[in-house]
Amino acid sequence: MLRVELVNVPGGAESFELAAKFCYGINFEITSFNVAQLYCVSDYLEMTEEFSKDNLGSRTEEYLEIVVCKNLEMCVEVLQQCESLLPLADELKIISRCIDAIASKACAEQIASSFSRLEYSSSGRLHMNRQTKCEGDWWIEDLSVIQIDLYQRLITAMKCRGVRPESIGASLVNFAQKELTKKCSLWNPSGLTKVDLGSTDHERLVVETIIGLLPVEKLAVPISFLFGLLRSAVMLDCSISCRLDLERRIGSQLDIATLDDILIPSFRHSGDGTLFDVDTVQRILVNFSQQDDSEGDMDDESVFESDSPRSPSQTALFKVAILVDNYLAEIAPDANLKLPKFLGIAETLPEHARTIHDGLYRAIDIYLKAHPSLPDEDRKRLCKLIDFQKLSQEAGAHAAQNERLPIQSIVQVLYFEQLRLRNAFGALSAAMSPRDNYASLRRENRELKLELTRMRMRLNDLEKEHVCMKRDMVKSRSRRFMRSFSKKIGKLSLFGHSSSRGSSSPSRQSYRTDSKVIERTCASTD
Repeated sequence: MLRVELVNVPGGAESFELAAKFCYGINFEITSFNVAQLYCVSDYLEMTEEFSKDNLGSRTEEYLEIVVCKNLEMCVEVLQQCESLLPLADELKIISRCIDAIASKACAEQIASSFSRLEYSSSGRLHMNRQTKCEGDWWIEDLSVIQIDLYQRLITAMKCRGVRPESIGASLVNFAQKELTKKCSLWNPSGLTKVDLGSTDHERLVVETIIGLLPVEKLAVPISFLFGLLRSAVMLDCSISCRLDLERRIGSQLDIATLDDILIPSFRHSGDGTLFDVDTVQRILVNFSQQDDSEGDMDDESVFESDSPRSPSQTALFKVAILVDNYLAEIAPDANLKLPKFLGIAETLPEHARTIHDGLYRAIDIYLKAHPSLPDEDRKRLCKLIDFQKLSQEAGAHAAQNERLPIQSIVQVLYFEQLRLRNAFGALSAAMSPRDNYASLRRENRELKLELTRMRMRLNDLEKEHVCMKRDMVKSRSRRFMRSFSKKIGKLSLFGHSSSRGSSSPSRQSYRTDSKVIERTCASTD
């Protein structure tokens, strides 16, 4: 008995059975779910017009051209079937024809939808009604069922056809959410260590592919999605180029990010033991500081690739400065966070980015509290970041009694608080009548001179006590001494008036002596 063995029949026994039925005249229906298999098996079995008219090859070709390529949903279904028919389906150009058909159809539907949203304004000008929902993007959900390599080719074709960037972005978001949530956990939550490197290969490929397909235009995808991709790229050890590209994209629109966005976890393989990935955030801040916000949307990829220094707008700077100060306050309690990394984040933005330094002062104070053993020199480096003149009245009052600050910083706070008090007196005097104003000015001038002279004397005493403190600390090495000295500084009332607060100085006798000296000094200057 003659036996013929067919090896690697496209579509297997099912497609061969359909081909046999066709040969014996048994009717069956060609559909979008079997046309790809029939097309491939007809080529494999050489069922062409050369051997018989209206053969299986021409029948499937006709169905593919007239029916499938006119319908977007059918094209997607055929592409799904082609996944098990590679590479033959690609060689027979079934895949490329379906991809071109989908891209053309999606573009045509978007154009039609855009025309339907055109309307005339009250002034007679033609404009696009942006409040009307666009109906041309219904295909976004359908494309998420295609495997990643075919999806990549399809999105590339849609870009070339001119499909809107925001539609491309919506499709990428939808595809990523479906593909990257198929597995319950890529990581061990307790240890933040990798569970199985082999099991993450597909997810890594998806992330890297989506990053490569992102539109270059700003706001084409939500910035929260970009941060989600970045976290995934860090977890999955994606290529450095992918991560840097994401960081550049995020940096170009960092002013719309939230605190939750930039709190990127640090995994154990990072090696520094910190809770958050501070290095990545610092690189994003550098990209933000160098990006050019004056041209609006990004027109080409050169925006991400340029190394020339650029400047963001002042409004964006203010927003990012608030974001950075909140981020510093969030990471400051981490005992493993080294000072250079904290300083690196705080110093990335230019000085004019902050109009008020309350947020920065709060973050530094939290860091000092979480790192009590920080050397005095490091405390000074931290506090040099603060412009105490830009503290609010409440923050200034807190800083004046903050025992964690270096003494030099406290002196600066007291000085600027004194200036604030002087300016307040000046504003009050300006609102009075000329006669009252003149008398008040002489009285307040004398009081200010008394107060300034008293402050000089108190500062001299403070410096002397500071020298004594250093000497005592070397001898005793006692932290209790430092705390008691700090409390003593906090009790000094450098803003009280001599006429009503005689008991605010360390001793009444010394206050009386000081007052006589001060009065003689002021009398000589009148």
